[in-house]
Amino acid sequence: MDDANLGGRADDDKVLEQAAEWRAAGRGVALATVFETWGSSPRPVGSQLVVDASGAFLGSVSGGCIEGAVILEAQRAIAERKPRLLSFGVTNEMAWEVGLACGGKVQVYVEPVE
Repeated sequence: MDDANLGGRADDDKVLEQAAEWRAAGRGVALATVFETWGSSPRPVGSQLVVDASGAFLGSVSGGCIEGAVILEAQRAIAERKPRLLSFGVTNEMAWEVGLACGGKVQVYVEPVE
């Protein structure tokens, strides 16, 4: 697969294949998974996004609404080797920077892949 911002929607198998490919190449990798949704979140629970340390990614956790913020947090998770639970919605402190255009709320679990 091409390394340059793969982006877009991908099924879970492709996301996991990309994660394995990047790991085999010795690259730092994190997997982001939609953990919980409320309201009109654009992607269902279980949707995934894989990110490498450079910011290349494949998959989607929100249809584009919060991907940039999730990618940055995934890069931090890779560097720190610590998972994190992210929450996005119209009521949190990032509502003006990052938000779900359709409203609702989404939680994304980001974990480095060892």
